[in-house]
Amino acid sequence: MKKWISLKNIVVSIAILILIWQVLYSVSNYSSALFPSPRMAFAALIEMAQKGILFENIRTSMVRFAAGYISSVVIAVLLGLLLGRMPRVFQYVNPALQLLRPISPTAWMPFIVLLFGIGDVPAIVIIFIAAFFPVLLSTVSAVGGIDPLYLKVSQNYGITQPALTWKVIFPAAFPQIANGIHLALGTAWIFLVAGEMVGAQSGLGYQIIDARNNIRADVLLATIFVIGLIGILLDGLLRLLEKRILKAWGGAA
Repeated sequence: MKKWISLKNIVVSIAILILIWQVLYSVSNYSSALFPSPRMAFAALIEMAQKGILFENIRTSMVRFAAGYISSVVIAVLLGLLLGRMPRVFQYVNPALQLLRPISPTAWMPFIVLLFGIGDVPAIVIIFIAAFFPVLLSTVSAVGGIDPLYLKVSQNYGITQPALTWKVIFPAAFPQIANGIHLALGTAWIFLVAGEMVGAQSGLGYQIIDARNNIRADVLLATIFVIGLIGILLDGLLRLLEKRILKAWGGAA
């Protein structure tokens, strides 16, 4: 029942957004070539789908996103579990992380292209950087905030490394780690598009640039709409995965 209510909320919200779009189109004085209506954007979406361009660019973007995001989450969680158990070492590492964290991943693009060239790798590296810091810092914080009682009980039962990390520390810290993973998802998806707009010749970000260069505002807005829908789907899938993991570990009803 809750799933249907959530789906209804999403549909209603998107419908309201499209209605606002239509109203703005109706009252504006801009040419439809510069500011198309929802109907024109939908027609462009159908056109791209029929030509196969849309699904090919979606597939390309999703492969890049999966490669960058999953690798970043795995490495950040492993490193966070390690640094979380070594607070004295983290005191020296943290200032460097705080220095690098606010820098936009796209600011590194000239160096990334210099090192890796153009193509898939620059976009993957940007996704990796975008997801890395939120997950790493949330993992370190989660591990440092674990109730010492868990560790004392584990010690009494003779649980040692590596079982202590995977059977006690990680499950106890996972709810907070999941928040960082969730935050990193949106950030990484945003910067995937930004990375493809700069250093790629395919994908949804490249499709936006190509539409702009060809003065196809209908294609541009249709692509933006698709990017938003995929973001909603990714968010929902991640929430479902988090709930199942928490339920399996006794952390969710």
